[in-house]
Amino acid sequence: MIHKNLIAGEWLAGDSDTENRNPSDLSDLIGLFAQATPDQLDQTLDQAQAAQREWAAYGLERKQAVLNAIGTEMMARAEELGTLLSREEGKPLAEGKGEVYRAGQFFTYYAAECLRQIGENADSVRDGIEVDVRREPVGVVAVISPWNFPTATASWKIAPALCYGNAVVWKPANMTPASAVALSEIIARQDIPKGLFSLVMGAGGAIGQRLVDSPKVHAISFTGSVPVGKGIAASAIQNLTKVQMEMGSKNALAVMDDADLDLAVTLALGGAFGGTGQKCTASSRLVVHQAVHDAFVDKLVAGAKAMKVGHALAEGTQMGPVVSQQQLDENLAYVDLGKTEGAELACGGTRLDMPHDGFYMSPGVFLNSTNDMRINREEMFAPLTSVIKVASYDEALAVVNDTRFGLTSGIVTRSLARATHFRRNARTGVVTINLPTAGTDYHVPFGGRGDSSYGPREQGKAAAEFYTTVKTAYIAAGSPD
Repeated sequence: MIHKNLIAGEWLAGDSDTENRNPSDLSDLIGLFAQATPDQLDQTLDQAQAAQREWAAYGLERKQAVLNAIGTEMMARAEELGTLLSREEGKPLAEGKGEVYRAGQFFTYYAAECLRQIGENADSVRDGIEVDVRREPVGVVAVISPWNFPTATASWKIAPALCYGNAVVWKPANMTPASAVALSEIIARQDIPKGLFSLVMGAGGAIGQRLVDSPKVHAISFTGSVPVGKGIAASAIQNLTKVQMEMGSKNALAVMDDADLDLAVTLALGGAFGGTGQKCTASSRLVVHQAVHDAFVDKLVAGAKAMKVGHALAEGTQMGPVVSQQQLDENLAYVDLGKTEGAELACGGTRLDMPHDGFYMSPGVFLNSTNDMRINREEMFAPLTSVIKVASYDEALAVVNDTRFGLTSGIVTRSLARATHFRRNARTGVVTINLPTAGTDYHVPFGGRGDSSYGPREQGKAAAEFYTTVKTAYIAAGSPD
């Protein structure tokens, strides 16, 4: 069966298709997925403009009902859709189910936000004039989402876009098309104008580039790599298209000499190896005080060795496969690079032979690393983490901040003073105290600094900054006679 694209309100085949296989078991063909044509993209963009105007005129409760229905169905089908997600992406089943459920919560949250779109009013500095300030839809939004959170990341973009009255043209990652089709089917069944929401699957260099080049797109929300993000920004500026981008990271977890070591190891293992390390919030640098370094390392290495790597759908699996052969090859190249740079590979970092033919890799821990090594400068997106020994809290903070990225950072400490100082001085968009660097809430802003993010924050009420434009109206009160 070939799964089709949603073009101008119709499910249409393309002029080619691509295979989608299970990274846990390459013999498992999930399906064939149509690749949209440039003409189909143009067609759906034309329809989106008309649909957006119609959708913007819908009553608030009517919009609320649509978003609530999407979210409720996603949560009700979390086991089914989460299984599909884990099957095609490779994350353990519990993580797949949790992602779908959380994605549903994004829609129900923004369903409620439909009713909270309250403007401002003020008196003018001129007598007899009142001022009304309100937000209006930005127009047609292009959503370009990654493969590592194929449902959640897309949802935290699509839900606010619809909430604030926009049309959406979604280009998902080609490695996880099944989850994209499943979500699109749910959205397409709702009470929305024809063509308000579109799914255009295809290669980034073809369909993706044509999408960001189009003057019919008014805003682009992208999550992916820094080089691709910079390319999108360069294209978008030609049309003065609004952009919002979440890109790379090199997150650090600082473990202080007063830390609860069992807690610190638990946070490090989950942060570094959850989702096979394929998270923008992964703890890829572990900055550890020398007073507890050896004890921490012993526990960390033992924990990494004990992690159960296996089929994403198998009971007890703690870490699934890498998403693709290309990603696995890149990961193993970083292992070789780390050794060449002088870091010690204490465990893992090797390809695993498993009962099923898949892209399996053992979780790896580098020791004796320094912050100037490439393995500590570049985003690896791998189940690899590096321990960096420091002599003091001040040195730890300096190392945490010594990066061109700035998405998340964390500290493990019993000191309120240190925790407060770190929270105020860590140069990242998200800071965690005695928590993993991975894991964020949907009702508060998310985003980073430096090369990690560009443009307005995502999630929570902050999303309105990107998905709306402000209109200021001046009204002459006139005479009461």
